[in-house]
Amino acid sequence: MAVKRDYYEILSVTRDASEDEIRRAFRRLARQYHPDVNKDADADARFKEVNEAYDVLTNAEKRQQYDRFGHGGPAGVGASGFGIEDIFETFFGGGRSGRRPTRGADLRYDLTISFEEAMFGTSKKLEIPRTVPCGRCSGSRSEPGSQPERCPRCNGAGEIRHTQQSVFGQFVNVTMCDRCRGAGSIITKPCTECRGMGEVRHVRELTLNVPAGVDEGQQLHLVGEGEHGARGGPPGDLYVVLTVEPHETFKRHGDDLILEQTINVAQAALGTELEVPTFEGTERVRIPAGTQSGRIVRVRGRGVPRLRTNTRGDLQVHFRVEIPTKITDDQRRLFQQLAATFDGGETPGTETGDGRAHSKGIFGRVKDALGAD
Repeated sequence: MAVKRDYYEILSVTRDASEDEIRRAFRRLARQYHPDVNKDADADARFKEVNEAYDVLTNAEKRQQYDRFGHGGPAGVGASGFGIEDIFETFFGGGRSGRRPTRGADLRYDLTISFEEAMFGTSKKLEIPRTVPCGRCSGSRSEPGSQPERCPRCNGAGEIRHTQQSVFGQFVNVTMCDRCRGAGSIITKPCTECRGMGEVRHVRELTLNVPAGVDEGQQLHLVGEGEHGARGGPPGDLYVVLTVEPHETFKRHGDDLILEQTINVAQAALGTELEVPTFEGTERVRIPAGTQSGRIVRVRGRGVPRLRTNTRGDLQVHFRVEIPTKITDDQRRLFQQLAATFDGGETPGTETGDGRAHSKGIFGRVKDALGAD
């Protein structure tokens, strides 16, 4: 008994090959070994081998069984692709799947946009490579002016019937014709444009409208923009997966924007007002006296637009109190005086010659020395 070849080896793909890579390998080999094109003695056997490998490796369940058990998998799933659907087709009719319309494959397109484009929306021109019906033969696979011939193996039925006797009685085993792949006819003169495949590769230009408020990893679904369907089946869909570039100033948390703002110790202790950046310009915010690192002040309605609404999130200003690592002599003296008040020393401030206290106390002078507003 001949040893069956590995399906990945047959299609010349690696074991982690994607479904698209497997499809491309199958199309190339199918054109090479199709009996209507290749007249070598072993072409028919190689064509069957390629089809069997493709049938298993493009079915997620069958491929998983084959990867685990090889050709000797449970119920022969790895070896023959014989599953529950095939059982019903075998015993109750069917076998004409080669003639049924088939939905086209879905496509994925990865698109990178800027932070601002994700915030406010944008319009992008896309070039999507996909298969379309051949314009020369209109998908018929035959050279214009020629006609397919009735398949001599199945006599145009598209299926082969074998009568079986079992303990349950007599059954009719119906399988797809391996010569015409269920079409009932064979191409005698393949189209010179598509080489008898009925489809060609084409780049389609699309305009994609990206709505305001999209986020990293979101998908935009374009119905009917995938691969075309076989035998008049509907086309697949296109899924555009978004990657958003980071912003140098803002970060995003849900529908809110995050802004890290550094303030000095005088601003934190005494409180002040600052102008902070937003996407619409600047916004003045008040810092309460005694602000600690990590305090958050919200600017309402200056965040990310919410999808399919007219509302927006907030701008969260996260304050970080910066402790100076280098200070001047004046600043050191002021801090020492301030420290004395915390330790229960004399009341800050000195008196003038006329007995009046300075109008500015220690806090005021620290604030001036550190450049606080």
